[in-house]
Amino acid sequence: METFLVSVPQAAALWVLMLVGAVLLAGVLARRTRPAEPVITEADSDARRYAGEVSVAAGRATAERRRAEWVGAQRELDTAWLAFDAADQVARQAAKALAYPLMSRRRKPGENVERQRYLHHAASAACRNREISIAQLNDVYAHRGWNPRLHPVVQESALKQAIRDHRWAEYQAALAKERKAWQEAEFAAEALRSLRLEASAAVTRAGAGQPAGDEQWWADAWTTAELPAAA
Repeated sequence: METFLVSVPQAAALWVLMLVGAVLLAGVLARRTRPAEPVITEADSDARRYAGEVSVAAGRATAERRRAEWVGAQRELDTAWLAFDAADQVARQAAKALAYPLMSRRRKPGENVERQRYLHHAASAACRNREISIAQLNDVYAHRGWNPRLHPVVQESALKQAIRDHRWAEYQAALAKERKAWQEAEFAAEALRSLRLEASAAVTRAGAGQPAGDEQWWADAWTTAELPAAA
């Protein structure tokens, strides 16, 4: 009985020591298996900030190039409209000459050949000056929609109408080009804004204590909302 009473406290102490050891061992194992938190060094922060600035610089160059292309397309559109307006006025003046009746008389021998030669020469000169297209010139030579026997006044009026049609087609093409350039400039500006936001967020996540670049880095941002409205 005396031996039993003496061994019970010893056994209890042994069990307590074993329990404490198991708890300590479990804590050590858990600490070893826990993933180590990444340590962001100053070099990593500088590298991330540099990468963000490079991306923003590339995006800004693209946006500026797209903007320059849009400005050029807008100039071409204005030029095309002025050319069409001038051709329209000339065509109207030529049409007014048809209000006067032409004197009907018997044609001289070979006069139809001369009228045809005049039409072909005038159309060729207009094509060389890029006032009509090659397709229109082919129609003149093939007499598709053209009567080479008409009076030169009538042929001149029809040629001015063809020039006006060609200028209108050029204006429509310039308008489509300008709209496409505007959309590309808008997309490039939006991409630039996204790049700047991502670069700023990356610097913040890296724990840098200073903004990416100076204040001018943000102030020189442009948006298509600042651009004048398209004509």
